[in-house]
Amino acid sequence: MADMKPVLIVGAGPVGMVAAAALLREGIPVTVLEAGPTISDEMRASTFHAPTLDMLDDLGAAKDMIRQGLKGPILQYRQRDQAVIAQFDFGILADVTRHPFRLQCEQFKLTRILYDLLRDKPGFSIRFDAQVADAVDHGDHVEAVLEDGTRIAGSYLIGADGARSAVRKAAGIAFEGFTWPERFLVLSTEFDFASIIPNLADVTYYADPEEWFFLLRVPGVWRCMFPVAPEVTDEEIETDDFARARFARILAGRDDYPVRHRTLYRVHQRVAETFRKGRLLLAGDAAHINNPLGGMGLNGGVHDAVNLVEKLARIIRGEAGEAELDRYVRQRRGITVEHVQRQTIQNKKNLEAKTPEDQADFRDRMAEAASDPAKAHAYLLGVSMINSLKRAAEIG
Repeated sequence: MADMKPVLIVGAGPVGMVAAAALLREGIPVTVLEAGPTISDEMRASTFHAPTLDMLDDLGAAKDMIRQGLKGPILQYRQRDQAVIAQFDFGILADVTRHPFRLQCEQFKLTRILYDLLRDKPGFSIRFDAQVADAVDHGDHVEAVLEDGTRIAGSYLIGADGARSAVRKAAGIAFEGFTWPERFLVLSTEFDFASIIPNLADVTYYADPEEWFFLLRVPGVWRCMFPVAPEVTDEEIETDDFARARFARILAGRDDYPVRHRTLYRVHQRVAETFRKGRLLLAGDAAHINNPLGGMGLNGGVHDAVNLVEKLARIIRGEAGEAELDRYVRQRRGITVEHVQRQTIQNKKNLEAKTPEDQADFRDRMAEAASDPAKAHAYLLGVSMINSLKRAAEIG
């Protein structure tokens, strides 16, 4: 392997860096091409599920993440009036995972941890300010073409370059799906909601037909997400009055929480028509995007990277043929369509249920699942993505 061309990875986000770490663990050289001037410090996703932590532990990253993050052992669903619909304890998953909790840790912490682990390792290289404009599959190798015309050769190329992936566009792969009409607003505040809401869990979803929302605690702040109707202008959303109005709906009589960060973004449900064209491969947001309810986007991307590297390593070692990459597509694209897209869409529908009948159905289903340890265990296997990984492994 010492003489082989490196695997090229476009994007030094969490998915790209996980792929790099997994490849180096297999003794396969890697070149990461990052468009930015350094490792990104964007907060973006912050939820890591149990099986993802198991994978990251195998790569040597989980302990530092846990040290820098916040364990969320409890998942809660509430009504607008603060009544608890259901509560689940991830501790009951201790029989199937080394990390029976959700970890709340901003994604940039993972990328920095992995970068520090990899930067001095033989076989690893990274180029910053390396915006990829094109990707070419020559049959027996690939080339990434930078905006300045520089051409970089590799054995395979993994596009982990986000929803607007240049690799996906270069490969001519369609990005099928739809965009939700409303946008999602995230307001972060240093105010501690647990000080005024009794028994509030660090991960709490509020169901409401007028305006669902969720509260998510990360180190130092609470992140509050709200849907915003399409007719509301960006200018209005950016005002302090708009933030205060959203906050006022969390608990009657309070709206004076300081805003530390404000992020507004459009939300999509899209899956690439394939995750592979020859030696050009897609993972993470380049391959699939979904709404954030359930925290499945980033986690699914990490699962892509680990699955893909397992197959690439076998091919490079001569233990399997190129058909292994088709199995990657069947497994990861299949489970994205079958589980992740369906589950995240359903999560949104549950929280925004309009009719009394649909609202009662959601409350009854959640209460029943939480009331029985076996049913709670089964429910958490689904929301923590353990079931989706098991199902993907069953796809031949």
